[in-house]
Amino acid sequence: MNTSEQEWWRGSVTYQIYPRSFLDSNDDGIGDIPGITSRLDYLADLGVDAIWLSPIFTSPMKDMGYDVSNYTDIDPSFGTLSDFDEMIAKAHKLGLKVIIDQVLSHTSDQHPYFLESRQDQSNDKADWYVWADAKPDGSPPNNWLSIFGGVGWQWEPRRKQYYLHNFLRQQPDLNFHNPAVQEWILSTVRFWLERGVDGFRLDTVNFYFHDALLRDDAADFRQKSVVDWNPYHMQYHLFSKNQPENLVFLKKFRALLDEYGATTSVGEVGESHHPIEMMGEYTTDKRLHMAYSFEMLGHSFSPKHFSKQITEFFRLAPKGWPCWAFSNHDVVRHVSRWQHHAQDPTLLAKQACALLLSLEGSVCLYQGEELGQQETDLNYDELVDPQGIEFWPEDKGRDGCRTPMSWNNTQFAGFSSAPPWLPVKDKQRQRNVADQDHNPESVLNFYRGMLAFRKQNASLRSGNSRFINEENSLLAYVRGDTMLCVFNLSHQPVTYQNTSEFTRSVKHQHATVEEQNIQLEANGFAFLIR
Repeated sequence: MNTSEQEWWRGSVTYQIYPRSFLDSNDDGIGDIPGITSRLDYLADLGVDAIWLSPIFTSPMKDMGYDVSNYTDIDPSFGTLSDFDEMIAKAHKLGLKVIIDQVLSHTSDQHPYFLESRQDQSNDKADWYVWADAKPDGSPPNNWLSIFGGVGWQWEPRRKQYYLHNFLRQQPDLNFHNPAVQEWILSTVRFWLERGVDGFRLDTVNFYFHDALLRDDAADFRQKSVVDWNPYHMQYHLFSKNQPENLVFLKKFRALLDEYGATTSVGEVGESHHPIEMMGEYTTDKRLHMAYSFEMLGHSFSPKHFSKQITEFFRLAPKGWPCWAFSNHDVVRHVSRWQHHAQDPTLLAKQACALLLSLEGSVCLYQGEELGQQETDLNYDELVDPQGIEFWPEDKGRDGCRTPMSWNNTQFAGFSSAPPWLPVKDKQRQRNVADQDHNPESVLNFYRGMLAFRKQNASLRSGNSRFINEENSLLAYVRGDTMLCVFNLSHQPVTYQNTSEFTRSVKHQHATVEEQNIQLEANGFAFLIR
């Protein structure tokens, strides 16, 4: 196997599927694996290299599958292992790699190992989760908080101890300081490698280890103009996550993947203080292949913001590799987040596509973004996400980006013949595959064309980046010394004084290219070569 085959992931484009919302094949209102299989041709035609499936394992669904009760089986709502095998086979036949989510930091409280662990302090699994005595006054062992609200500790009367949960109380944290836990986790990863998966997306990859001394987290030292809506963000999480032992475990994880040849891994770094630095640490020295943070999943939409992420990553980790995304299942869809930077959401959707697919690194697309899909407005009584239910209305949770995929403009958008698990609104139905499929001006066909353009230009897949303008709304950079990329990140027209040798336009939107001047209308962009 040559290097290019081994490193297929470098510069690749992965399409994230949220299985509950992709396609329902048996009309129970929940998307499933046979539904995914039936639409793999659509994804191959789109032009992506791989698909990533959010969790499909057996789960009570308190956090929509991110609370796993069996790591080596498929939840019945999604199908069976046979369905999964059929999906893998068809994907590979179409030339698509398959990446699956791995939730390794915590299990469901219904996992057999936790049910045993919580019984007493002397059973075989007693040290498989993070347990600690109460303080003399009965309060939790330290000040660690839960991302989903409240303290990060839950009392268990049978053991007369607290257990740690960084997320829901139904998601107890595993004790990675126990070598047996690490070996068991790696055995579940091997199970899926043996079934033919090509890689893993690692949920909350910086949460695996906790400080063994259980020291208090510090207050966040940053000055903020607005009080945080979630107390979790008021702390600097020095001890509840981000521990150095993580790096040692990730080398073990990587060694396992390397046994299987052309595999890959992409880690989600959930950290707000030094995420780019951590992405670099996690993707060097034979640890993860790629990592991403939330730095491009927020509201910032300026030339300096985008150039800083790329420049900082490769400065800190010249041998590392990033994976960038503008949307995923945890954040407001980017066309909605950035809408005040555009007059026309369709133009913004196309520009964002061109920008993302020209950034140095690998890329993840989130289902529906190829349609220019926007956030769904939901009422409180329509929510199922515990985050939205807890922090409403300041934070409306993640359901708005998880509503069903719009395949056509029928009642349930072609997703199902039954009422779906989350509602389909008129706004989402209007942006559907059927209506855009044969429209040459559609966002869908723009994505198809841009993905093909990226594949045809090695400089966009693997060339280095040299930023030459990041002032005001103008972003300009050269990829691989062969292509100039210029973007107007605003809804006001601007002129770029082109003093480079790149003068021939090969792709543009709302732009007029002359020898020395590039006129860029609202959300315009241009790609130029010599």
